[in-house]
Amino acid sequence: MPEGDTVWQAARRLHEALAGKVLTRSDFRVPKYATVDLTGRAVLNTTPRGKHLLTRFEGGLTLHTHLRMEGAWKVYGTGETWRGGPAHQIRAILGTADRTAVGYRLQVLEFLRTGEEERVVGHLGPDLLGPDWDPERALANLLADPARPLGEALLDQRNLAGIGNVYKSELCYLLGVTPWLPAGALPTDRAAGLPALAKRLLETNRDRPVRQTTGLHRQDLFVYGRAPRPCLRCNTPVRVADQGDGSQVRPTYWCPTCQTGPAPAPGAPQNWRERRPRRPSPPN
Repeated sequence: MPEGDTVWQAARRLHEALAGKVLTRSDFRVPKYATVDLTGRAVLNTTPRGKHLLTRFEGGLTLHTHLRMEGAWKVYGTGETWRGGPAHQIRAILGTADRTAVGYRLQVLEFLRTGEEERVVGHLGPDLLGPDWDPERALANLLADPARPLGEALLDQRNLAGIGNVYKSELCYLLGVTPWLPAGALPTDRAAGLPALAKRLLETNRDRPVRQTTGLHRQDLFVYGRAPRPCLRCNTPVRVADQGDGSQVRPTYWCPTCQTGPAPAPGAPQNWRERRPRRPSPPN
């Protein structure tokens, strides 16, 4: 599941493979850009911004992509078999003399002038892995709506950029509160430490192939994806339920013993199989 650390890794792979090189192949398999040909242009860089990727080319052109839930950029050497999925899932191909970057299942793919990038990322809050990181501003954003559930506030990329559903659940566990706790009810000492904790989790994992928050051998995550297995601390079965404001509904995991605060409303789905289908939401 792509989150800030995953996107950072994807940007690094693209940058290392393409930056400073001239494209010998370009292929965009979406109707709007099917005729775009960047062959002969040099790639300047690829930069992550929250969960967004910005690949810049000479001539002031930027390719904006977003991985959403299932997208991925894969990089292959000359003659290497492409293994990112079936051909019909390919949305973009960027090739140089020795490397080919292939974008699979990209839910967002668009071109814009480099000087207009703020149009697609200007709404984002401070980036946990970016040069604009500002912990005071991030915390102020999170607490600006004190009645909003903390889990929803953490997922809102306008507050701080880079947290997805995995880190939302893990952060709430490490803070000892449920994701349904109103953000304004988070104890002052824990609220003060939240930005640094979130940044430490993403920075620790941006160079790892497998995300880990526990520091334990063979136990990568505290609660995410663990229902109904026992909590690693207290052995209470981990629970899962949907959380969202209607525009984003995500499976949310928590330990009812280790985490204090409100639980889902009666009647809310309590396990993965009960979850209702959801419509795609816009990128954040």
